[in-house]
Amino acid sequence: MSQIHRRGLLGAAAAAPLLGALPHRPARAQAANTIRIGLLSDFSGPFRDLNGPNSIAATRLAIQEFGNRGFNVEMVQADHQNRPDVGVNIARQWFDRDNVDMVLNLAASSVALAVSELARERNKVAIATSTATSDLTGRACNANTIHWVYDTYMLAKVSGLATVRAGGQNWFFITADYAFGHALERDTANFVRQAGGRVLGQVRHPFPGTTDFSSFIVQAQASRAQVIGLANAGADTINSIKQIGEFGVTRRGIRVASLLLFITDVHALGLQTAQGLVCANTFYWDLNDRTRRVAQRVLQLSGADMPVAMSHAGDYSATLHYLKTVADMGVAAAKASGRDVVARMKRMPTSDDAFGEGTIREDGRKMHPAYLCEVKSPAESRGRFDYYKVLQTVTPEEAFRPLSEGACPMVRT
Repeated sequence: MSQIHRRGLLGAAAAAPLLGALPHRPARAQAANTIRIGLLSDFSGPFRDLNGPNSIAATRLAIQEFGNRGFNVEMVQADHQNRPDVGVNIARQWFDRDNVDMVLNLAASSVALAVSELARERNKVAIATSTATSDLTGRACNANTIHWVYDTYMLAKVSGLATVRAGGQNWFFITADYAFGHALERDTANFVRQAGGRVLGQVRHPFPGTTDFSSFIVQAQASRAQVIGLANAGADTINSIKQIGEFGVTRRGIRVASLLLFITDVHALGLQTAQGLVCANTFYWDLNDRTRRVAQRVLQLSGADMPVAMSHAGDYSATLHYLKTVADMGVAAAKASGRDVVARMKRMPTSDDAFGEGTIREDGRKMHPAYLCEVKSPAESRGRFDYYKVLQTVTPEEAFRPLSEGACPMVRT
């Protein structure tokens, strides 16, 4: 493998989460001129499809497109199993022993919150590209972390509010019982109430490991809610929607609001099952020529029969902007202080084929448009991965939480 695109494949078993970390420690001169990126995500659990091979390929693509600008770039990866303790142990070894400079993706919100704090302690860079909790740019924000792609506030406002305005006034939530699910339920419930709706109840399901949602669906039906809000993601969302269909819930006039629906979930469900679902996205591969080109390049690298999701686009976009920033400030300065890197990333405008032009706010929120999408019927789809109709484009300022409302301690109001 070349120095520029080398990957260290890490197995992350509970007993030995760091098998094969970095195969050898390079000479000191080479290490000083090498930037190491750690892709830390769920590669085997409920979020494997919205990360997996396409996340690896998207990160590699950014490294390739950046090219060799006088320093080497290495990439390692690990599976954190959606466990904060495993994720923190991997990140700690990367930071302390393996000279990893930036950790990317993070996926599960509980893992992201824990690794973000470790990055602050070690003065490294953490970029959450597959993480939802809006607390990363709120109460838990710090100067070493950036939140890319989407968050629970945006999802709640764009898709949740659209459902209320379409007549879904009374809600019941089926919620993943950890940081992400709690944040998504909280943020959506706030918008439901602000719009004059009511929350009739909620039930929390264990995460990870839940496959039978029947008892939760029965409780939702018994509440007489007009809307069942799914505050979960990945395989949990797929299983929830499938089992709701088996119960015939929608035939009784009850709406399903899948508050975080990835295009990979639609692919797994099939258009026959998913048609008509409304969701919020910040990237769709078929938006324009630029998004189509970057999606094609990711798939060429990954070889996966899986559409490119907004999380994959975030891995590409964030990696590219990070490397541009390192080149701008110099490798030595970038390796010396992750806090300085993040500050420089915020000052530099972002530009890439996935999200177009954008900025990073003081609280670490990456700003770009959001899109309200509806899943097509099988008859409407024109071909491979043609899954969405874009109903509305929402500006960054409309989609994401106002800076003054996030309670980020770094923001002076």
